[in-house]
Amino acid sequence: MTNSPSGKVQRIWETVAAVPAGKVASYGQIADLAGLPGRARLAGKSLRLAPSEMKLPWFRIVRSNGQLAFEKGSEQAERQKGLLQQEGVVVLNNRVKLSQFGWQPDLSEMLVGLKY
Repeated sequence: MTNSPSGKVQRIWETVAAVPAGKVASYGQIADLAGLPGRARLAGKSLRLAPSEMKLPWFRIVRSNGQLAFEKGSEQAERQKGLLQQEGVVVLNNRVKLSQFGWQPDLSEMLVGLKY
């Protein structure tokens, strides 16, 4: 048995890598864009499996309501909040306003940036 990620996990990673600085996407949106509709939990699991050397922008992925995935005040939430704020994303009460900072890739961005 190998330790290489499945094709589905790889697609999630590639999609997360496409989220631009200053924008966020939801776990479900990442799964949808990776061609895996309804697999939001797989998106979360895939991020946990990503080796740190990949330097994936995991912090740009939030819940579908804009909430950070970690408990408010936790070390992980504060880290995610800090990384987002460095990119100009406003985080208030452990939440990002998706209408302002949500990633909405246009067709050309999807065709060029995503391989599926």
